[in-house]
Order: sequence, then C-alpha cells, then structure tokens
Amino acid sequence: MDKYIDVCLDEARISYQQSDVPIGAIIVKNGEIIAKSHNTREMDKSILGHAEINAILSASKLLNRWNLSDCELYVTLKPCSMCMEVIKQSRIGKIYYLLDKLDYKKEFTKSEFIKINEKESEQTYQKMLSDFFKDKR
Repeated sequence: MDKYIDVCLDEARISYQQSDVPIGAIIVKNGEIIAKSHNTREMDKSILGHAEINAILSASKLLNRWNLSDCELYVTLKPCSMCMEVIKQSRIGKIYYLLDKLDYKKEFTKSEFIKINEKESEQTYQKMLSDFFKDKR
C-alpha cells in the first residue's frame, strides 16, 4: 500500500507546484496502477478538475468503459461530496484515503434547489425514464 500512497503524494506535489490544492489520486486494477492524476482545477479553470475525477476519466478511457467495479481508488485526501458521487457512479468498490478533511474545511452550499411543479412535463419525463430502462433490460 505504501507504493500506492507514494504515487499519490507525487501527484499531489504536481498540483502543489501548479498552485492547485495538492491532492493526488490513482486507480488500481489487479494490483497495477492504471491511472494517476492530481488536481487541475486552477490550471484548467474547471470545477471538475479534481484528482479523483481526473483519475476516473483516465481509467475509463483506458478500459473503454465507465464501470470500474473491479478497481480501487487511492487518494491523499478524503473525497468531497462531488467526487464521492462520481466514485459511486463509477462503481469503484474500495476507496483508500490518507487524510480526513481539515475541521475548518466543511462541505457547504449556497445553491437553492427548487422542485418544478409541472405535472404534465413530470409525467412525460417519468415515462421517458421508465421506457429507457425498460428497453435496456
């Protein structure tokens, strides 16, 4: 496990040198590192430039699939809620992290979520979703 953490730390150093939050992540499949990345949010000017997401995208491209259930993720800092959702969606089974978030760095949102009440559109969309999954099964 130390060799995986060392690679994560190397990736975090790259972020640090690029004036980004120093976080590194790798994806491991059958004991082999298949993807590694670091934060690129500042460099790419993209909210999605988190180390975990970058590594997941690289692994998915390499394997030519989004389902990474046979992979593990190693990351230097416990993933944020956005990354946790991407990790769940990619089906990664095990996530190893080195450090918990700092106490002062709490998750927060200033966004307000408002449910749209349009019954006809809601029913149309519900049928679309239902038909889509019915067709897939």
